[in-house]
Amino acid sequence: MPIIYLSTEIKAPIQICFDLARSIDLHKLSMKHTNEKAIAGRVSGLIELGESVTWQAKHFGIKQQLTSKITGFTYPVFFRDEMTKGVFKRINHEHWFLNENGHTVMTDVFEFESPYGFFGKVFNNLILYDYLRQLLENRNALIKLIAEGGQWKSLLNYEQTTSYYEH
Repeated sequence: MPIIYLSTEIKAPIQICFDLARSIDLHKLSMKHTNEKAIAGRVSGLIELGESVTWQAKHFGIKQQLTSKITGFTYPVFFRDEMTKGVFKRINHEHWFLNENGHTVMTDVFEFESPYGFFGKVFNNLILYDYLRQLLENRNALIKLIAEGGQWKSLLNYEQTTSYYEH
């Protein structure tokens, strides 16, 4: 099963990075080019343990739906989302956060398995691995940009609790 490992250093507090990573609204922004929409479950705000979201998007010219559920959650260092319904045989995405000298290291461990046996494995190696890696890299770049640039305050609606994140 293919596994994508990504690590992103962000000059922002761990709590901000954690909340941006679980923000439905940020995810929609990062996937704008696929016209991705949250159509069921948690459709905006911050997803929590036990909650699900169903996404609809167009990938490779095909409209698809995928439902994922938050199955692990330790604020603000870890959460896991797992596909419960969709075109893949399996998706398990772990999000890890580490505070290092006032910076946050955000690490993604993204495991996926395509259906269709041998043909699925060939598709993984030729196309899908790089495609999914690029989607994750773009999303992480947006998280970094928003966290470091201060736009997180309006995106996460934290005007009233900003002092909590400035410690």
